[in-house]
Amino acid sequence: MSEGETYYPSFDFASGETLLIDKPYRWTSFDVVKKIRNAIKIKKVGHAGTLDPLATGLLILCTGKKTKTINDIQSLKKTYEGSIVLGKTTPSFDLETEIREVASVEHLTPEIINKAVQKLIGEIDQVPPVFSAIKVDGKRAYEYARKDSKIELKPRKVHIYQFNITEINLPEISFKIVCSKGTYIRSIARDLGEILEVGAYLSSLKRTAIGDFLLENAYDLSDLVNHLKITRS
Repeated sequence: MSEGETYYPSFDFASGETLLIDKPYRWTSFDVVKKIRNAIKIKKVGHAGTLDPLATGLLILCTGKKTKTINDIQSLKKTYEGSIVLGKTTPSFDLETEIREVASVEHLTPEIINKAVQKLIGEIDQVPPVFSAIKVDGKRAYEYARKDSKIELKPRKVHIYQFNITEINLPEISFKIVCSKGTYIRSIARDLGEILEVGAYLSSLKRTAIGDFLLENAYDLSDLVNHLKITRS
């Protein structure tokens, strides 16, 4: 929200509200749903697009009758900002799992990196991370991955509308991505590392927009919950 005191409208959660939340680091999307559900004492609460626990930023929650709009919100373009470390990899493509050294990045120039980025713009076939919530034979993919069970996930069509490198400070690079529903930014990091032949993993991620919904207009989760407790006590 704007600087200073946060403005809270008179919520009508049963009739339906669309809440913009700044998801905290290491919280799952369902953790946020559960927290809001407990605060407003209404079961009909859902989120419009998962954020990984290690990602922060915009998470949209819908309550009451507004849950009918979840599919529409999920179909909107997503905007992310974050950083990728080149020359190292992890099994999960982020910091959830152990880092291992792969290759030197001393030879990489801004021209080489930006040329590789161009190959990941437009409609691409993307293989989701094995450490993901995609279901395989009734189980989540990450359940297999955490037991070192081998599974094969099929590639899916996704669209990368914009992929800009905003800063290069090797081995880390910063980026901004605008993409379609279903895109895994962790997979973008992996694919960029493979194109550059040095490996890579996602070191930080923040979702800044979903369509016209902006992170700058989102509520701090703790502040919102405290407000709801006070108004409903």
